[in-house]
Amino acid sequence: MNPKPISQNTLFYGDNLPILREYLSDESVDLIYLDPPFNSNRSYNVLFKDESGVEAEAQITAFDDTWHWNSAAEETYHELVENGSAKVATMMSALRDFIGNNQMMAYLVMMAVRLVELHRVLKPTGSLYLHCDPTASHYLKIVLDTIFGVKNFQNEVVWKRFNFHADANRYGRVADRILFYTKSDEYTFNKLFVGYSDWYLENKFDHFDEKGRFSLDNLNPPGGRGPVYEFHGVTKAWRFTQEKMLALDEEGRIYFDSKVPRLKRYLEELRGQAVHDTWIDIPPINSQAAERLGYPTQKPLALLERIIQASSNEGDLVLDPFCGCGTAVVAAQKLNRKWIGIDITHLSITLMKYRLKDNFNLIEKQDYVVIGEPGDLADARQLSHDDRYQFQWWALSLVQAKPLGGVGGREGKKGSDKGVDGVLNFLDAKGKMERVLIQVKSGHVNSGMIRDLRGTVEREGAAVGVFITLDPPTSDMTTEAVSAGYHQRGLKGNQHAGQMWEKDIPRIQILSIEDLFAGKGIEMPPSAYGTFKQAEKIKKKEGTQLTLGEE
Repeated sequence: MNPKPISQNTLFYGDNLPILREYLSDESVDLIYLDPPFNSNRSYNVLFKDESGVEAEAQITAFDDTWHWNSAAEETYHELVENGSAKVATMMSALRDFIGNNQMMAYLVMMAVRLVELHRVLKPTGSLYLHCDPTASHYLKIVLDTIFGVKNFQNEVVWKRFNFHADANRYGRVADRILFYTKSDEYTFNKLFVGYSDWYLENKFDHFDEKGRFSLDNLNPPGGRGPVYEFHGVTKAWRFTQEKMLALDEEGRIYFDSKVPRLKRYLEELRGQAVHDTWIDIPPINSQAAERLGYPTQKPLALLERIIQASSNEGDLVLDPFCGCGTAVVAAQKLNRKWIGIDITHLSITLMKYRLKDNFNLIEKQDYVVIGEPGDLADARQLSHDDRYQFQWWALSLVQAKPLGGVGGREGKKGSDKGVDGVLNFLDAKGKMERVLIQVKSGHVNSGMIRDLRGTVEREGAAVGVFITLDPPTSDMTTEAVSAGYHQRGLKGNQHAGQMWEKDIPRIQILSIEDLFAGKGIEMPPSAYGTFKQAEKIKKKEGTQLTLGEE
């Protein structure tokens, strides 16, 4: 049964493959951008090591939870070969014979089955942009050629990410690839222009007159074929008719400092340089960037704006099935497109919620919906059973806390976190930043855990400790928390945060998941800092460097 088209901006938590199959109808999406979770910087050689062999521990760690040739990969491979088109089956079989049973093949299998679904949901006039690096781009292009058709390959965009990157025994890798495919030969494409570089202006627009700055262009016809006549003593084939040439001469648009007349092209009349397939004008997100959120794979907003402006129109639907921190979603919202974002971590969904609130004041359930998060206590218990780290990130999102120990994949594993899972910051009455340390438990709890949290808060010099528990707290736990007393008892206000706060702050607080579902939260002054660094507020359709139109 083909699902009904999605009519509201939507964030999905979960694996994008079943979500695509269950929720997205055929030919319903105008533009797809995907940046799959693959990073060759760790060690791409491991991708070609047969998984029946022994691997170094560092290699296992680097790609744990990412791509492995396991039973899931084998089942997906058989699905593609047995149920896919003849072309897809032949291609996947040939790739397996060539590459072998390793992480690279597992990656391509998992990508291929998703690309088949993405091709299904794309409109005939739609486009797909796949962001990758040189490690796998050549294999992905083969997969895309098979699914979308060779004739529907449009560009391999090279995006220069770094100005300098040194490698010991090869040229430094400074660029990513963005593979641009369409569903058919009739697709949406708005030609984009950017400003000329300073070098180009200085070297090409080096003439001036009373009308302004101009460059010189030849008057030769395309292919040497044009009307032949005599003009100012020169007889040859010209770009324009004789009547047009005389009119241009009358307007002062013909330049005569050489034997052959040339055409004046004034800078103010030109839209700029048409965007080509090598993008060197969009810098990456560095540590000083105003839009930096602290998410490791965050892409520049300008990059997604360019893609969305070029291959969609206002009101079109944009899909990002690996949306991470949601830059494609933010760009789509800014440019008045509808959007769908999918991610397999609660951390990403949480960050996108905060980003939509910070940038556009969008409110969940009012301006968009989230599908896949726990809706009741039974759902929360199931999540804790399935993946305690996802449960932890989700629970922290309920109090808008920043997780500790990493922001994605296995980087979120427990490390030397000193018993702390998350943190919140607030400003006291004197403008000093104070911390709230948060611990999340999904299993059996007891009063000793509250004593440990109290000790951690005191040792770390934090203001408050919060214990979030799936199971209801015992009376001994409540007694232990109350005995910790208060932080800054009698605090009257926080003018620095623009809020007044007249309640005492319990030093140790216990919140059950049931409490959080009921709307209860941490007792503290309004938070001055979000889960991640808050980006500058975005205004719709402002700040773009691109213009639309014809040359």
